[in-house]
Amino acid sequence: MLADMLDPFDMETVQRGARLRRSPFYEATQRHGPKGFTVYNHTLFPINFDDFEAEYWHLLNHVTLWDVAVERNVEVTGPDGFRFAQLLTCRDLSACAVGQGKYVLITAPDGGILNDPVMLRLDENTFWFALADSDVLPYAKGLAAYAGMDVQLSEAEAYPLQIQGPRSKDVVQGLFGDDILDLPYYHFLRLELDGISLILTRTGWTSEVGYEIYLLDASRGTDLWDRIMEAGAPYEIRPTGPVDIRRIEGGIFNWGADMTYENNPFELGLDRLVDLDTEADFIARDALTRIRDEGVKQKIVGVEIDGDRLEMNATDWPVSADGASGRVTSAVYSPRLEKNIGYAWLPVEHTELGTHVAVETPAGMREATIAPLPFFDPEKQIPKS
Repeated sequence: MLADMLDPFDMETVQRGARLRRSPFYEATQRHGPKGFTVYNHTLFPINFDDFEAEYWHLLNHVTLWDVAVERNVEVTGPDGFRFAQLLTCRDLSACAVGQGKYVLITAPDGGILNDPVMLRLDENTFWFALADSDVLPYAKGLAAYAGMDVQLSEAEAYPLQIQGPRSKDVVQGLFGDDILDLPYYHFLRLELDGISLILTRTGWTSEVGYEIYLLDASRGTDLWDRIMEAGAPYEIRPTGPVDIRRIEGGIFNWGADMTYENNPFELGLDRLVDLDTEADFIARDALTRIRDEGVKQKIVGVEIDGDRLEMNATDWPVSADGASGRVTSAVYSPRLEKNIGYAWLPVEHTELGTHVAVETPAGMREATIAPLPFFDPEKQIPKS
């Protein structure tokens, strides 16, 4: 057959033109030999600099620096900035003070999740939404036109880095002084470092102690990177990509992989982010009220997969339970827990803890058991510490 005669496609020939943006830290990361890139929010994104498990252990034991400038920030501002920001999300923003951040869901009129950003409230009517990989800005512009609100929408000049791991506090203390250690979880400060304008937040995507530094001047990317690496040298700081092992242990979902616009908050167990019992006016209120009252037909759950170590899935894996079918969206081997763990979508009647299911992996059919989420540190004491 013709297919048997053709050579595999060489991924190195994939076009890398100016249409694909580079972060302000791109040149600095090249010194550390990134082993691969993906494209995230139209921006080149380094996926790792070492073996994935080596990066996992370094995050757990030391401190890591991660270029997440691909998390582009949609800025909402103007006289109706608060009203419009509230229209986007089902979480009550009146409970968020200026100088505070929240993990929020941006929801469509039908209740589907369009994105799950960290939101920062910069002033009474200015908000930043740090986006996962999806095009929310065009949606927001369309919604603003429909709503007829006096609001300006743009992509903010803000480029985050993450400093994560148990020695992250030592690094930011060296950069900004002792008082910085008083910054509460999910709060932020405007700062300057060597003349570089920044915002420092107590947030992260790793389930470890951590901070994010938002660079506010793209021309200073290499300067900021070098300054952080210098401050982190005594604590063995290293650049990494996203440490999926740790985020799965911690019960963190990845938009686009574990959920999309076809899923609603109740299917994901994210009820705490839906404030239907407040006066908050948001676009999905009617749909989410109906979904809450009717109940959901499917859920995402944790699964522990039996057998030898599995490498992280590159595609969804089929999962079945007593004749019903579903899919595993994220799965990986946890070296600390010494087991394969992941997330599976299943019909709600098959999602009780302890239910036995079967997962079709590249290594063959495996037995699995539905387990509570998160798999490690259920009270989130590590990142809050």
